[in-house]
Amino acid sequence: MMTYMLPWLLEALSLFFIYWFKRSRGNVSFFKFPMMYVEELEEKNSLLDLPDLALDSILKKLSPADLSRMSGVCTTLRDMCTSDHLWERHMQKKWGGLIRSFTYRDLQWNIDSRKKHLHIEAPKKNRLAALFLGSKLDRRAKMSSTLPVDSVMSLYLSLETGKFWFPAQVFNRENGHAGFVLSCYDAELSYDRHWVNFRARFSFNGKPTMEHGIDWNRIRAPAVECGPHTLYPSDCLDDLKPGDHIEIQWKRKRGYPYGWWYGVVGHLEPVKRCQIYCQCLRSDRVKLEFKQYELGSQWRETSIWRKNHDETGDEVNGYYGGIRKIYDKYEVSRWQQHWPAETV
Repeated sequence: MMTYMLPWLLEALSLFFIYWFKRSRGNVSFFKFPMMYVEELEEKNSLLDLPDLALDSILKKLSPADLSRMSGVCTTLRDMCTSDHLWERHMQKKWGGLIRSFTYRDLQWNIDSRKKHLHIEAPKKNRLAALFLGSKLDRRAKMSSTLPVDSVMSLYLSLETGKFWFPAQVFNRENGHAGFVLSCYDAELSYDRHWVNFRARFSFNGKPTMEHGIDWNRIRAPAVECGPHTLYPSDCLDDLKPGDHIEIQWKRKRGYPYGWWYGVVGHLEPVKRCQIYCQCLRSDRVKLEFKQYELGSQWRETSIWRKNHDETGDEVNGYYGGIRKIYDKYEVSRWQQHWPAETV
């Protein structure tokens, strides 16, 4: 039945918008109608008389911007348009691949910690719609109550407007810098909706550093719940064999945070000999190759012990930490799309 009703419902919604915009022309602001006049219009229009299921189906078709605008029309639509189930879909679609469960908890904590401050600031900032997209209509919005800061919509807006800095990882830090080719570093990111990219802050040589203009394809959610100052417990060493894709922790000096570096497991013996009878899987040593570097480079290869591997290295070559085997082909492709045009 809904299939047959949907075209009519969408048409009704379109007529509803057209009617409102026509009435909003002139000196009268779109959102400045007295509440009694709004209620009078509600009586004249049939949109709110639709069954809840039908109206909910219409609202699910709206973009975040339209949902935000619709929430300023009247009290009834505000309650419906700010409901969690509508915004969870948008949250998952845009941010689901980047905001993992542990990051989402950080986001929720950040919102909760600012709850008191937001309630104080709400009268000054005047309304939830002004938080989103900054359109002229949104800036003129006058709503009688503030948006609950623990709602999914509030979380979405905090991300969208760049008010929240969240933990993520950046491929090829300082994009174009040869020293960070095929690396991935932990950082705190904030979204810049005007440029549709991100800014990141991280520690470099012990000093706070900022990078701007980071595109979506250069960021990922942390692959493991392990901070940059923590040695990752390698749990794949017994299974590593030539051809496996890996990422390994590495840092330049003790006390610095780890970054993750892409590499592959290589053969311990010459390739021709290994093709006949490869014993690499039985060896206590594992050879790691970083083919983004030229042959002969000090960074081209290293080897680690399969048993009891721990942080190893020195102040000249840096320190190697935990190893993570990459099983997912998509993860491998994410690394390889940043492959340099020439070896470093």
